[in-house]
Amino acid sequence: MTSALDTKSPLARLSTALDQACCLDPSSAGFALGVRAALTGLSREAGLLSDAQREGGLDCYRRHLLVADPLGRYAVAALVWQAGQASPVHGHHTWCAYTVIEGTLSETLFAWDADTNRAVQTRRHERAHGAVSFVGAGRGAIHQLGNASATGRTAVSLHIYGVPGERISTHVNDLVMVAA
Repeated sequence: MTSALDTKSPLARLSTALDQACCLDPSSAGFALGVRAALTGLSREAGLLSDAQREGGLDCYRRHLLVADPLGRYAVAALVWQAGQASPVHGHHTWCAYTVIEGTLSETLFAWDADTNRAVQTRRHERAHGAVSFVGAGRGAIHQLGNASATGRTAVSLHIYGVPGERISTHVNDLVMVAA
């Protein structure tokens, strides 16, 4: 994890932009636009991640914590997806944003059915290199991300979560059941 960032590095510029966005109410449109703007263009940055931060896992996607805001407002992580790996179906306990920096991710969207207490699949689309997404907390944005590459190509995405770095593994995803 990077704690003292080179002020000219892409991650330092991202942190500065996130610090500015965090001056706004996280439920406001201005906040969402600020976070999306901070992520836009990162996929074109050379040297954004080290080789170690591009290492994947054998059984599931691998998360590398890159930046933990010292005030606990956000954490930035690189997620490395080998072909066939996917997240569980989930909503978020906090706001979340991501951009695809290498390869393509498949995103399946779900709607929450309160009557059955289950998520219902609504559509699936590809998130290509450079795509940016932002969602607020709650079950209004349930999804599953994965690397459906038929060629075995690795995908890498950069995610920002509205939690302190030490809570990135436990306070982000709200796992849900899916309707049959």
